[in-house]
Amino acid sequence: MDLRDSKSRLILIVIALGAALVIAVASCSGGGDDDGGDSTATPSGDTGTPEEEQPQDDGAGGDDEEAGNDEGESAEPLATVTGEDGITLTFTRAEREAGGFLTVEGTLHNGGDDWGDQAWAGRERELAGNDFSMAGATLTAREEGKRYLILRDTEGRCLCTNFGLRVDAGDTVTWFAQFPEPDASTTEVDFQIGQMPPATIEIR
Repeated sequence: MDLRDSKSRLILIVIALGAALVIAVASCSGGGDDDGGDSTATPSGDTGTPEEEQPQDDGAGGDDEEAGNDEGESAEPLATVTGEDGITLTFTRAEREAGGFLTVEGTLHNGGDDWGDQAWAGRERELAGNDFSMAGATLTAREEGKRYLILRDTEGRCLCTNFGLRVDAGDTVTWFAQFPEPDASTTEVDFQIGQMPPATIEIR
């Protein structure tokens, strides 16, 4: 009776040890898979490299935009003429405006001595009070066979820049002048003032 009980206990112990061994092996195998899964997921899920590359792409795009803006700012002038006393007129804009007039803009550079010329006000008696200004400027539309004079208010003040007494030597100043709008079919006009040579400019 005791012998049978001993055998039964041994059998139970062996079975229990076998089951424990199976569980232990299974646990080790599962842990190895988990570790392997973690190591595999880390490189594929690692976002360090894409995050570093993305700002570089964005930076390149920003540089392109800035370069485009710089190109827009450094656009070629419509025309440039140099004439009396080292004066250079540059034309940067000539556009039709709402209301039926044309606005011409640019810069004046004095490459000589201090300079001012009241003759730039033109020969019209009505414009004489504008003194040294763009009042005497004219536009000639050869396609139309017409010449356009500067616009002025009811008191004879031109719709243009008045330079005051003079432009100092070496200075560059901006200017504008407004004229009646040429015909819609006209795309170019000749701008002339004082003793400066005429400048052919494209209008929009």
